[in-house]
Amino acid sequence: MLNACILLKVVPTKAEAILKSIRGIEGVRKAYFTYGRFDIAVFIELEGYKEIREVTSKLNKLDGVRSTETLVEA
Repeated sequence: MLNACILLKVVPTKAEAILKSIRGIEGVRKAYFTYGRFDIAVFIELEGYKEIREVTSKLNKLDGVRSTETLVEA
């Protein structure tokens, strides 16, 4: 199993809806608002890199997501 943290920058007016959608994605363990450079932190646990790419792709397709940064645990 691989753990990763995905940091999101989002449109402020859509943040609540985005967070709600994220919490429904398979593999998401935690997701919450942050303050600073990023708006939302998402912690996932999945089988491998392919699955991490799939989740990252889903996140980038959500309306209001400006950008993501994925940090995979070594």
